[in-house]
Amino acid sequence: MQKKEARAVVLGGRAAQGERTRQVILEAAVNVASAEGLEGLTIGRLAAELGMSKSGLFAHFGSKEDLQLATVEAARSIFIHEVVHPALEAEQGLSRLWKLCDIWLDYVEREVFRGGCFFAAAAAEFDSRPGSVRDRIAEIMKEWLDGLERAIRESQKAGQLKSSVCPAQLAFEINAFELGANWAFQLYGDPQAFAKAREAIRQRLHELATKDAAPLPLMKRRTRRAKD
Repeated sequence: MQKKEARAVVLGGRAAQGERTRQVILEAAVNVASAEGLEGLTIGRLAAELGMSKSGLFAHFGSKEDLQLATVEAARSIFIHEVVHPALEAEQGLSRLWKLCDIWLDYVEREVFRGGCFFAAAAAEFDSRPGSVRDRIAEIMKEWLDGLERAIRESQKAGQLKSSVCPAQLAFEINAFELGANWAFQLYGDPQAFAKAREAIRQRLHELATKDAAPLPLMKRRTRRAKD
């Protein structure tokens, strides 16, 4: 093997190792941030969580803001994998809209993130703090609302939801039910919070569905204990 080729192999191996280390760091970061907040996510806090040196972390993130933004993007990727992609497997229309609602609640119920919905926590923390972190969180929350609106319009186009329904209004209501369930479970440890939200969303969709729409499927859930 020539020297240039050998050097390329070594550099490639280092790059791959560096990317793996970065992913491990971000996996820890999203869990810490969901429970303790993005402001509590410092290089020192994360170094202690992972048993790494601060200098090692600085090699991957040059500033606290860089770390926060990278953590937000990592959380978005997890959310898309856990919620959006599975929901898109459902048939377009009311079935997909219900799947989006149901699987969002399931993702919080399964505690994909240590502190509940990452973006609910981040939005509450940064809603009055101007800057690039707040702006990115707002963009991602808007993506979710837009996705709900799109599913509502698809349901109307399929003749399964009444044409008089305002997509933006219904998306707002669904999002409020979901965030309310997350809040009730995180703050009060209410083990029925998710069932309550599912029933509220189901009733709302039933009221707005056309007579041609198929009944919404029942989703069997495990019994939850109160949050410690």
